[in-house]
Amino acid sequence: MVFIADKTILVTGANRGIGQALVEEVLKRGAKRVYAGTRTGWTHADQRVTPLTLDVTDAAQVELAAEQIDSLDVLINNAGVAAYDDLSDRAVIDWHLAVNLFGTHRMVEAFLPQLVRSGGAIVNNLSVNALAPFPVIPAYGISKAAAFSLTQSLRALLADRGVSVHAVLTGIVDTDMSAGVDVPKASPESVAESILDGVEKDEEDIFPDPMARALTESWRSGAVKALERENASLAGAIRAQAQNAIGAN
Repeated sequence: MVFIADKTILVTGANRGIGQALVEEVLKRGAKRVYAGTRTGWTHADQRVTPLTLDVTDAAQVELAAEQIDSLDVLINNAGVAAYDDLSDRAVIDWHLAVNLFGTHRMVEAFLPQLVRSGGAIVNNLSVNALAPFPVIPAYGISKAAAFSLTQSLRALLADRGVSVHAVLTGIVDTDMSAGVDVPKASPESVAESILDGVEKDEEDIFPDPMARALTESWRSGAVKALERENASLAGAIRAQAQNAIGAN
């Protein structure tokens, strides 16, 4: 369980929408230092905030950031992209995967040593589209489903290293991404608050808004979640057997 007060936090995609709201919320909760990753220059009035030029698709920028940040408690992978498409253009699919999947993985790989040292947390901002795609943005749904599988796998793989891994499954939030969708939307501020509440309560899967929250109980008590836990337990047993075999030799 990780509480935000007095912790060092890194938020990607920090200059707008949910990312900006997350920066403000962790400051409100007493974070000691906040690294705000953005693709373009950005400033913040609070001296606890350190802006970083950080495009998660740029390996050199991610590596440089990891070299600059020697201590980290919470990594919030919030940077993401979404575009309308019909799966007819492979480049659009690749773009979504580059940011939403491989960018998230790149950040985890770069900052894992710091998170292991601190016994910290990884928070991946995904979407209910990871569970069921919205057909007008299918490449987005594909990338988020893949990122959710990544998150579940990391959760199992890192459990014995003291790092908690959280999936944030958002519904429709009032950000630039949903500007053309005329339906009720949650505010970024309320979503940021719910995300951090979920992290501090050690919830594996966080449903931070009214649309997403309707899925909470059915997901947590459902067969798919039970299978995830069963697979994770089995994988842990296999790893333990392998380690025992190595020790015996």
